[in-house]
Amino acid sequence: MIRIISITLACILDLMFGDPHWAYHPVCLIGKLISATEKLLFYIIPEKRGAKILAGAIFVLLICGVSTFVPWILLYFLYKWNFFAGFFVETFFCYQLLAMKSLKTESMKVYHALKEQGVESARRAVSLIVGRDTDVLDETGVAKAAVETVAENASDGVIAPLFYMMLFGGPGGFFYKAVNTMDSMVGYKNERYEDFGRAAAKMDDVLNFLPARICGVFLAVTAGILGYDGREAFRIFFRDRKNHASPNSAHGEAAVAGALHVQLGGDAWYFGKLYHKLTIGDDMGKIEPEDIVRANRLLYGCGVLGWAVFTGVYGILCYALQMLKY
Repeated sequence: MIRIISITLACILDLMFGDPHWAYHPVCLIGKLISATEKLLFYIIPEKRGAKILAGAIFVLLICGVSTFVPWILLYFLYKWNFFAGFFVETFFCYQLLAMKSLKTESMKVYHALKEQGVESARRAVSLIVGRDTDVLDETGVAKAAVETVAENASDGVIAPLFYMMLFGGPGGFFYKAVNTMDSMVGYKNERYEDFGRAAAKMDDVLNFLPARICGVFLAVTAGILGYDGREAFRIFFRDRKNHASPNSAHGEAAVAGALHVQLGGDAWYFGKLYHKLTIGDDMGKIEPEDIVRANRLLYGCGVLGWAVFTGVYGILCYALQMLKY
């Protein structure tokens, strides 16, 4: 029950305050560790494919080891010293690993820019949350990019952290965030990272395999609960959830596309180059700014459903195990 209470309080803090922006945010610290370790390894490894692959594997072990061991040992001694000190710190850690309100806040900046300030301002706002070139996007393209970000990050920012924190507590959440942050920083198929970032990208694929699929189902269920098209959400989820180069990225997008009767995915520009990508969903209507609001409703519903299901299942399992002892 202690873990359930801690994660519940973390979710409430996230809903109230969002992800805090400060220099000692865990993800910021992990990012700095990744940058420093990457520079060191690139300095000492030879320019050979095999050496880069091996260095990438060592890199993953180092980052995951430090990012998980430090919070674990800190919490271990805090709990031994004073239960409430350990509980408070672990709750604060878990809170910082969730990003539901922050995802809504940043995407709604795009919505308000589209509604009140025009497409140029909206392009600047959406450029802060997507990796694609935004200067070529019209109003529809900007709205679509924001909806895709909300749908895709429902797993990375909410469901996956909840999943691993419920299983392994705060250190489990740190382990997931370390892998997820590594993938976002070095998991690219370019000249520098194609070999070095391979281990990080594969590890991220493995860790997100279950949460991404669970998230897609939760979004489809949420669509039905909130009055959107739940049946279509499930249909598009099962049909288009693999329409992405990543094995995990399209599950949430497919469910949201079906629920809102929009088409996501498709061709996009990155660093001045056009990439041809599969579409997700049926082209049943033009994407509009209001779809950003609808996507965020699905995000919040998915988060609440995820918390309810995970805490319920974890509580039942713990109770069953306790009964087996007797």
